[in-house]
This record gives sequence, structure tokens and C-alpha cells, in this order.
Amino acid sequence: FSTTGVQQQSSPGATSFALDQNYPNPFNSTTVIAYSLPYKSRVTLTIFNMLGKKVRTLVNETKVAGKYSVVWDGKDDSGENLSAGLYLIRLKTSNGTITKKALLVR
Repeated sequence: FSTTGVQQQSSPGATSFALDQNYPNPFNSTTVIAYSLPYKSRVTLTIFNMLGKKVRTLVNETKVAGKYSVVWDGKDDSGENLSAGLYLIRLKTSNGTITKKALLVR
């Protein structure tokens, strides 16, 4: 587990562009966010609050085709704990954008 609270894992075999619902959801300390890329793409995986403000960037790099998962620790980019509430997880690639909701409980 990295010191930034973001852990990434990948595996081959993705056939479609997808963002899975995070689990567990709602979550208290950490949640896993999984996504799939059918081919190499620039990826940004970002967390926003309900006001639309970016609070955390989890991934911002080019990835090869595959299935990936990232662990989010409920913290913002400065390492501060976020307050309980609803957050938006946005996956953006050249294929498009997918958004899911995550509920953080404290």
C-alpha cells in the first residue's frame, strides 16, 4: 500500500471501456475502484465533491489495455480526510467519460 493512499493493480483481458461501482459502497476507510480499458489510452480517474470541485486525482497517466483497480482512502490530494458525504468518481479517457457515485461515511 503506498504512502499516498492509492494502490493500483492491473490484469489483462479488458474487452470494453468500463468503470465498475466502487466497493464497498458506502465505505468508511477505503474503497476499491475498478475500471477496464479495451486499448491503450490516457486515463484520468478523479474524485469530485457534490459541488463539482475536484478533491482527489487517483490516476493521471497513459495505461495499456487491461483491467485495473485503485484503492481510495477517502482523503483529498493534500492528504486530509474528507467529510462524510456523496462523491463522484469520474473516469475519463479518449473513449469518453463515465461517472459513478460513492458514499463516504465517517
